Amino acid sequence: MFQQTIDSPLGAVQIFANEQGLLRINLGKIADTPDASSALTRLTATQLQQYFAGNLTTFTLPLAATGTPFQQQVWQALCQLPYGTTCSYARLANDIANPKAVRAVGAANGKNPLAIVVPCHRVIGANGTLTGYAGGLDNKAWLLDHEQRVSVQG
Repeated sequence: MFQQTIDSPLGAVQIFANEQGLLRINLGKIADTPDASSALTRLTATQLQQYFAGNLTTFTLPLAATGTPFQQQVWQALCQLPYGTTCSYARLANDIANPKAVRAVGAANGKNPLAIVVPCHRVIGANGTLTGYAGGLDNKAWLLDHEQRVSVQG
């Protein structure tokens, strides 16, 4: 496994990958191990830095996160959410043609190991409020505000 840590406006971000693709991105939960980077972790670091600078709105990285087939389906749907927009868990459940799976969609969203790249931060409560985010609600708010600012400037 390869890993690399970068600084960001959200603090340290740790990137994990193998030969097949990106495995995990941690915000604030940094493992105390030395970096052993690869071409993919360096590419991910570059794309994340471009995202934080407001110069990248779509990631083009090979993904290799493991999860159940349902989780994979939800994560793929998350990747279709346009930059700078939000949606509810109910809409995401409808998007995967499983409208009764709102709670399951929320659980799968919470298990997303690829913060920012698979944009689970774009999912909010039906009433428009920010709801759980493994990276912390402050970081979720920052990411949404950042995308709104960049969208308005673009």
